[in-house]
Amino acid sequence: MSDAGAGDSSADADGAGDALFRLDGRTALVTGARGGIGRAIAVALARAGADLILLGRTDDMTATAELVRDAGRDAETVALDLSSPPETITAAAAEILGRRRVDILVNNAGVIHRGAAEDLDFAAWRGVLSVDLDAVFLLSQAFGRAMAERGHGKIISIASLLSFQGGVRVAAYAAAKHGVAGLTRALCNEWAGRGVQVNAIAPGYVATDNTRPLREDGDRSAAIEARIPAGRWGTPDDLAGAAVFLAAPASGYVNGHVLVVDGGWMAR
Repeated sequence: MSDAGAGDSSADADGAGDALFRLDGRTALVTGARGGIGRAIAVALARAGADLILLGRTDDMTATAELVRDAGRDAETVALDLSSPPETITAAAAEILGRRRVDILVNNAGVIHRGAAEDLDFAAWRGVLSVDLDAVFLLSQAFGRAMAERGHGKIISIASLLSFQGGVRVAAYAAAKHGVAGLTRALCNEWAGRGVQVNAIAPGYVATDNTRPLREDGDRSAAIEARIPAGRWGTPDDLAGAAVFLAAPASGYVNGHVLVVDGGWMAR
């Protein structure tokens, strides 16, 4: 083989590798996109070529939208409180589906309530479950149905280390995140044969608003960091590559999986 031929082959191989992680022509909807993990994932998907629908509790996602547009992609914002009644959420999903095709759904939005289980009132319990599990199901159902009908789509939900562990003083959150892992597997079983991949990412201890109370507790923060083999808290950007992988052709035979991104926490 000539040198020119070898060079052409190498270029083809490089191009094929790039294509595995490209999302050109795709539209992704990311919930909880105002900041933190949601923003990092949205921007990463945009850099991989996807246009974005950014969904948040209030219409204050300008900063994320600007980052998406800086990456050369379209950004639309949608205000929707995911603690709303089910009919409100399904109506909003139907409105979006009536005018746009959604190829990738990222269920990122979440809330947490910290407190002793014996003092947890039912309203607080339901408040966490409604956003962290009910809305995940409702959006997955609506957008997943459309994906299954056309034979292609990706759903990525944000689970947690508390999809595997019980945590401390976060009973509702742990229950919801166990539910996200179970729902991921259940939807895979129903939709994998129809071209829909349903996976989840379980972040480790990541510096976000939800973990601020832990990081502000010096002793607790130090104990957490000491257990993480990587020796540090995660950042939202640490989740970006995993999200692109699960959204892209590279993960074409990955389904029903909860991908742990935790700096080694679960290995300890």
